[in-house]
Amino acid sequence: MTQHFPTRQLRFFLTAPSPCPYLPARFERKVFAHLPLSDGATVNDSLTQVGFRRSQNIAYRPACEACAACVSARIPVGDYVFSRSERKILSRNDDVRRHLVEAEATMEQFDLLRRYLVARHADGGMAEMTWPDYVAMVEDTAVRTHIIEYRVCSKDGSPGDLIACALVDLMGDGLSLVYSFYDPTLTRRSLGSFVILDHVTQARLTHLPYVYLGYWVRGSEKMDYKVRFSPIELLRADGWTLAAARDLGIEPGAL
Repeated sequence: MTQHFPTRQLRFFLTAPSPCPYLPARFERKVFAHLPLSDGATVNDSLTQVGFRRSQNIAYRPACEACAACVSARIPVGDYVFSRSERKILSRNDDVRRHLVEAEATMEQFDLLRRYLVARHADGGMAEMTWPDYVAMVEDTAVRTHIIEYRVCSKDGSPGDLIACALVDLMGDGLSLVYSFYDPTLTRRSLGSFVILDHVTQARLTHLPYVYLGYWVRGSEKMDYKVRFSPIELLRADGWTLAAARDLGIEPGAL
């Protein structure tokens, strides 16, 4: 499908090579553009269709010279059937309630993010994120975005502890998971997978056909979880292509 967006508003830039955060001994480059304030949501929708991702008011995509391991991935929710292991994850989190809130940073969210980063990504690029950095990540945007907070429901039915968050863009054809984080001590709940499965359900309820997961990076253990969801579509040279998990050497539903 041909995408239309006001290219005259966009200037694209190329970053210098830097160490790849996903594959050892490789270097990454990105092409990026600043999203216009006047029509940011429409432009972001169109750029996402051709493999870009959003970070604050910047849309970017990999532009590595000798590597094409990063591939955009999305879940077509209309054909999605929860596997046995996925149903177990949903059942284990039956006491969790979702709350849609405005894209406004809170210290409670930031505290949870810091615990998540220290436990899961201590050597990553976000490990040194400060409170102003987090505020910018959440609030510096010109697109339709919001936060989903997940809380354990207390015995009296009132919202309890915050255990997971997802920063989500509402697109014309789906929900785009910009970034999610969760309590790293609650391993039995499989919260990372639960957040994705919950958005599959929410997209279906709101008649949106896709959940966008960002990049799958072939060869990166950190990113393999994305193609364990099946069916999944990957963005290839000839467009979005349906790919079964088994075709990718991944056991579907092994979450």
